[in-house]
Amino acid sequence: MDYADKEEFLKEFGEDYGYPNAPKSIDQIRATEFKRLENGTVYLDHAGATLYSELQMEAIFRDFTTNVYGNPHSQSDISSATCDIVRAAREQVLDYFNASMKDYKCIFTSGATAALKLVGEAFPWSHQSSYMYTMENHNSVLGIREYALSQGAAAFAIDVEEAVDNDGLSESLVTSTKISLLPIQRRKGASFPERDPAGDAYNLFAFPSECNFSGSRFNLDLINIMKKNPERILEISPFSKGRWMVLIDAAKGCVTQPPDLSKYPVDFVVMSFYKIFGYPTGLGALIMRNDAAKLLKNTYFSGGTVAASIADIDFVKRRQGVEELFEDGTASFLSIASIRHGFNLINSLTVPAICRHIASLGMYVRKVLLSLRHENGADVCTIYGTYTSEVSYHDTGSMVSFNLKRPDGSWFGYREVEKLASLSGIQLRTGCFCNPGACAKYLGLSHSDLLSNIEAGHVCWDDNDIIHGKPTGAIRVSFGYMSTFEDAKKFIDFIRNSFVSFPNKSANGNLSKGGSIHFSPEGYY
Repeated sequence: MDYADKEEFLKEFGEDYGYPNAPKSIDQIRATEFKRLENGTVYLDHAGATLYSELQMEAIFRDFTTNVYGNPHSQSDISSATCDIVRAAREQVLDYFNASMKDYKCIFTSGATAALKLVGEAFPWSHQSSYMYTMENHNSVLGIREYALSQGAAAFAIDVEEAVDNDGLSESLVTSTKISLLPIQRRKGASFPERDPAGDAYNLFAFPSECNFSGSRFNLDLINIMKKNPERILEISPFSKGRWMVLIDAAKGCVTQPPDLSKYPVDFVVMSFYKIFGYPTGLGALIMRNDAAKLLKNTYFSGGTVAASIADIDFVKRRQGVEELFEDGTASFLSIASIRHGFNLINSLTVPAICRHIASLGMYVRKVLLSLRHENGADVCTIYGTYTSEVSYHDTGSMVSFNLKRPDGSWFGYREVEKLASLSGIQLRTGCFCNPGACAKYLGLSHSDLLSNIEAGHVCWDDNDIIHGKPTGAIRVSFGYMSTFEDAKKFIDFIRNSFVSFPNKSANGNLSKGGSIHFSPEGYY
């Protein structure tokens, strides 16, 4: 390790890197809680799933081997105690989002995707409804479109561009944001349930708090505008009519900046716990406003959601509690019981400190990648997102999404990069990250490009990384609360040594190409 590089890094980011005010420094955290990384593994896919702490898992193991947990649908003392644990977990989740229990309910699901599916299934769609979503959205959010279109509703995407002034500071949302409406989608032959006049129709707007492709963060003032004055965004569009409800996909964003629901009265927020503290997987939550919950209808009934039913006639009486009404079957009560140990870990560091720590690493990697040049002066890296060099690094998120170029301007395939990284012990993510809108937007892929790629056989998770000279996806590195400068530096050294052509004096004084691969239009060998 070149200690001069770390000293230079700490000069710029030392106040935020490494948890200077926490019980443990980042080096202590790595030494005591992530010993399994001592084999040299550099894990840089925290946006996909962050790592669980070994001490966190020890605490869970002690909990489960000391206490007895029973099915919360039973009435035994053990089951009643389990219900109390589940109730406390709901409160802890609401506290994380600064949400009042008077206004919000926490519904446990099998993940953020299941929470989104629940909203799509139960939303009161009609042919006067609209489903609006930003281009930068996960496939799980786009999937709600199927419910809307099948019920005769309109669906359309919008592209949100927020300007940055010369000082690098975002102006107010009113003056700085450009919103473009994309083509309206309707489905022929969809059923048209009878509903009230258009003015009473319910509409849904969905966007991520943080884009999982680029790391760009959306201005949460969009919530208040859409709920109070949608005409400011939709202008004279007929789709501005009716009541607009807002959904935030916070699966990625809640790791470092959970939406403050005391300031932003969003109707639905979805999240997954493994994104925050690694374990448990298969557990998420839907945080829902009480008044929004009254509008949703859960068609299916099951054990737990039904107060009474009769087997041989059409009769069912549903439970009245919001959580009971929407949590089908037995909740994953052991997973729910384990999340308090994850929150204890996060609270010991604090979310703002985690945000600053992660952001310092993201900005460092971003700045170095942008500075890399081949021997002929050509840029090595193209980074995707809305960042400028003047933007505060606290606002840049935890990920860097990019592609690499050869000296002649042609692209390295992202799968080539991923395979070489793996050989070097570096684990990262490539592709479109289940975010086709952001992928197309930042890579400049038109509808004809996308359809041509599909016709050429390209599908998610394949090796077709370059088609017709254009990348079909990107490379993404993302940091977690336990990531270190050393992780970032090893990654930078890998990129510099493997993909940068640079002058190097040989024994006879002539210039030669450095790096570990030969640059060829056909790839590396």
